[in-house]
Amino acid sequence: MSVFICPVCGQKLDISGNSYICPNRHSFDRAKSGYVNLLLSKHMGKTVHGDNKLMVQARRNFLDKGYYKPLCDALCAAVTEHFGGGTIIDAGCGEGYYTGAIIEQLKHREIAAEVCGIDISKAAVEYCAKRCKDAELAVASVFHIPAADSSCDMLVTLFAPYCGEEFRRVLKKGGIMIMAIPSADHLWELKQAVYDTPYKNEVKPYELEGFEFLRAQKVTYEMELESSEDIMALFSMTPYYYRTGRYQQERLAKLDSLSTKADFELLVYRNI
Repeated sequence: MSVFICPVCGQKLDISGNSYICPNRHSFDRAKSGYVNLLLSKHMGKTVHGDNKLMVQARRNFLDKGYYKPLCDALCAAVTEHFGGGTIIDAGCGEGYYTGAIIEQLKHREIAAEVCGIDISKAAVEYCAKRCKDAELAVASVFHIPAADSSCDMLVTLFAPYCGEEFRRVLKKGGIMIMAIPSADHLWELKQAVYDTPYKNEVKPYELEGFEFLRAQKVTYEMELESSEDIMALFSMTPYYYRTGRYQQERLAKLDSLSTKADFELLVYRNI
């Protein structure tokens, strides 16, 4: 039996061969790499869906060089501190850098877990499936998570859109949500290199409807980017990339090294 439910009728999905099938005979084929596409056209909207292949490759290469490892380590520590076993969903799993690290940490601690991940980007989930053989993965929107009510013990969301109503729905009562957000000084020097008048990130109040706020952990350190390729890969991972013109992007492309601050906050909540 799959962790996922049918996006059409909401019934549990069963895995039969290379297909996911619900009792109402809605069927979804599993790709060779192991993921299933549960994104319905009515949930797609009118824009391009998630990161394309080139963006996913850039992010994968950047993350695999360890630039965000301190955040990944802090995330894994928080997961094992608050998780005693059960089902974890990574809502916005991307190419699987953090998902894979969580799986390895849980194995190391001998904590039994079903780990599943969703992302709206098919290219990202394809990479995630190749990296995370032990995870159950689907192309889906965080605003329409293909999981049953109160089916997850923990939800992890890293820089993905926030959908409180849907996150609360899939989490059990007392279930834990761990969220990573950029803090005020994140990539400040990168923004100085791009913009004439850069602005610091706005950090909103921690309180979220329906959740008990447990704690915030700052993860702050200096990153030394040693190539133009890494600088542009980092820039393409941020929302700033889509808000800048050609002039600003060319300005950044001229740099072959950059020291910039990584400034994250890891927030932990309990579903009430």
